[in-house]
Formats: sequence, structure tokens, C-alpha cells
Amino acid sequence: MLTLGAAQFKLLEKLCNAAGVSGDEGEVRKIVLDEVKPYADEVKVDALGSVLVTKRGAARNRPRVMLDAHMDEIGFMIVADEGDGLYSFEHVGGIDDRHLLGKQVIVGRDHTPGVIGAAPIHLLSPDARTRKVGVDALRIDLGLGGKAKVGDRATFATKFRRAGPSILSKSIDDRIGVAILIELLKNAPASVDLCLAFSVQEEIGLRGAKVAAHYFNPDLAFAIDSTPAHDLPMHDGSESVTYNTKLGLGPAIYTADGSTIHDPRLVRFLTETAETEGIPYQLRQPGGGGTDSGAIQTARAGIPTVSVSVPHRYTHSPISISRVDDWKHTLNLIHAALGRVTKSVIADRR
Repeated sequence: MLTLGAAQFKLLEKLCNAAGVSGDEGEVRKIVLDEVKPYADEVKVDALGSVLVTKRGAARNRPRVMLDAHMDEIGFMIVADEGDGLYSFEHVGGIDDRHLLGKQVIVGRDHTPGVIGAAPIHLLSPDARTRKVGVDALRIDLGLGGKAKVGDRATFATKFRRAGPSILSKSIDDRIGVAILIELLKNAPASVDLCLAFSVQEEIGLRGAKVAAHYFNPDLAFAIDSTPAHDLPMHDGSESVTYNTKLGLGPAIYTADGSTIHDPRLVRFLTETAETEGIPYQLRQPGGGGTDSGAIQTARAGIPTVSVSVPHRYTHSPISISRVDDWKHTLNLIHAALGRVTKSVIADRR
């Protein structure tokens, strides 16, 4: 079993604290390149900016296995300079405006500090206090003299920290997947050709993964992501029974979501692997959302694909919470699967 030590936590902290809003993933890409180059046989940055890594195995008739994790995060784009350090902005990716009021942000590649501003409650009428404030009524305030350019990205300024069994940070979606792929490269089995896609622009349409899958043309693929845990108590204190996944129950293996019906052969293979290895897991109940598997499965003539995710609470907000054990068990499930997978897994009937 692989373990998580100080080096793995330091890397995840570096990845989560980096700014990498969709279309401007350069900070994350640099970290990834520094980590993968000593272990890879081939490293390529494609036209969209994804990092494509190949680690060749040694076994005969070995499968080509693609692993994907997206580097980008949700955030904002500056769209107009309104003077005096005030800037209007738009969403990049799916964000609930209720999360935005008064939040600290960093803007541009210099990480200029700012705050998302709106009128304080004691200056609002009773009617205005109950209305949802949309992004069109908000501004990023960099202070008098603060400078940004139209097109600059902004993201939440939340910093990574560990609290006992939990991780709290922005952009756990999907820097935790990126960290898992890096660790798997460093511990790659010789029985497969490993094709790693650190993809871009997932949050705005699964774009990088589609190009990466076309490039690699793998026999099968695993999308490693972070999925919402809908496991908070109900208003009356009872348990929610409509959750997709829960914190603490291990990696979430997908059966279906908003973009993919996941390959049943690979779902069976992963559940059998988890049970053989004694790794806890949960099946993500069918529901909305989606991962890069939605683009990978339809590339070329079609690629058998399944998603596996680390659960987290408070998706697409300034801060999310994950469990360390779920991270560790997801890493070990995929590592065990890579050591067991052969082409016969997808030769079975669907």
C-alpha cells in the first residue's frame, strides 16, 4: 500500500494554493512539469496547455491505460475596469453567487489581493436584504491604485490547511486528483503503458481531456476527480438519504452521471479490486454533474472509461473539505487496479 507523508502533503498544498482558473493553468502546469519530468519517458504540453505524460511498461501485450485529472479550477475573469480599483467580472465555471459576498480573492499572475464587494446589510432596504445578489451587482475591489487587466483571472484567496483527519482548501477539485496522478507516476507498475493527462479547461466543457484522449488513443481510461459529498444532516438533525457520496467511506466509483454512463466492466473491475485489496469504496449514486470521462469516452472510436473521485463538501465554493483517508484509499485503489489490469478486462461482455 502507498502511504501519504510530508512530501505528499507539501505537494498537495502547493497545488491547491496555486492559481489555475480555466484557460490560465500555467502555475499548476509548472508544478506538474517539475514533478513528472524525472519519472516520465515522454512529456508533452499540447496546444491547449494540458501536460501529457507517458511512462512505458515492460510486460508483453500490455494495455495502454489513460489516467486523467484536470488542473483547472473555477474562478472569475475581469471584464471591465471601472476606475478607482473597481472591476466588474464574470464567472469561469459553475459558481453560486451566494458564496461571493465579501470573499477575498487574488487577481492576475501577480496574485494582487482584492475583495468581492457589495453594499453592507445596514445600508440595504428590507426588500433588498432578501434578494439574491447577482454577479452583475458585484465588483472586485483592488483598492485605490490596484491594477488589473481585462482578461485577468481571479480566484479565491483561501489557503490550504490540514485539520486532523481533514483537508481544507480551495481547488481540491481537482488538485487532489493531480496529486494522485503524480504519485501513481512515481510508483508506476511495469505491466501497463501509463498515459497521464493533466488536463485543462474541464470546468468549462471537458475540453483538454478530449484532445488528450485523441492523442493517447488508450485501451481504457480512468478519470480521477473530486465529487460533491451530500452528507450534511437535514434541518431536523436526521440523516440525509439522498446523498451521492459521503466523506470517510472511501473513493467514489461512478456508475452514471450527467455526462457518462460509466463502463460496467470497469465498474466491476474496480469494485472487485477494492474488495480483494480490502480498500473501502462507495458507489456514487447516479445524478448530475460529470467529469472528464464524458469527453474521453467519445474520443476516436470510443474508449471504455470510468470515473473515481475523492469526496469533498462545499463544491465550487471558497473552501472545500476532504478526508485524508479518502485521498489515501483512492490513490491505493487506482494503484492496485493498475497492477491488476489487463486487456481481458475490456474483452468481457458489457
